[in-house]
Amino acid sequence: MRQRLLAILMLAVTSSGGWAQCVDPSTLVGSTVNIGRNFDEQERRSEPNVHGIRGTAWFLSARLVVTAAHVAEAMHLSAQDWKEIEVQERGSKAALPARILRVAGSHREKIAVLELSRPLAGATILRNRMGPLVPDEPLASLAYPGSELRFAGGRFVQYGDDAKFAGMALLEMHDGNDRLVLDHGASGAPIVDCQGRVVAVVSTLITQTIRFASSPMRVSTAWQTPNVVSIPIEVLEDFSRPE
Repeated sequence: MRQRLLAILMLAVTSSGGWAQCVDPSTLVGSTVNIGRNFDEQERRSEPNVHGIRGTAWFLSARLVVTAAHVAEAMHLSAQDWKEIEVQERGSKAALPARILRVAGSHREKIAVLELSRPLAGATILRNRMGPLVPDEPLASLAYPGSELRFAGGRFVQYGDDAKFAGMALLEMHDGNDRLVLDHGASGAPIVDCQGRVVAVVSTLITQTIRFASSPMRVSTAWQTPNVVSIPIEVLEDFSRPE
């Protein structure tokens, strides 16, 4: 019993030390932005209940940002036409034209690389890690759900092994007890490893709806199970930045 207790204590110290050495996502705020696009009158005619779309993106270079492909598609961005989007990083905000430079991935959920019409000064560039994740590997994220900057920590659980999650990296992410931290508006957020390298891009949350006092309520999954679906960054492995 004493040896077992000692082993548990050593594991706790090792885990704590590992987390202490991991990057603090608050030091990466200059790398990640809230992006949005408001629809014009003609676009609102086809979708009268949708006035605009917002998501999260991060800098691959001063002129390139990465997000989830469904965010770019919902914004009605294209590879041919430049359309103005709003790029916001906490207190600073800029409106500039953007277009889709690349959509990467062979499964249902993909990554989009957006080209901005000009470089953004002060952008912090994130590095990518083109290697597999290890079960229980510590991870972190920063995102703009609801246009508000939030931080999350967690771990890699497994790669999707069925048709629904094929090609995806399944994660357990939270901010304290808040397992819905990477909610609406967080799509496109970077998932980083302990060295601050991007390993995946947030796609969606895994939730269910239950009835509470006759009202529907969205809830997360149980603890020790995945609650975030992400797209591995390896889909950009053959992407080369334009000069």
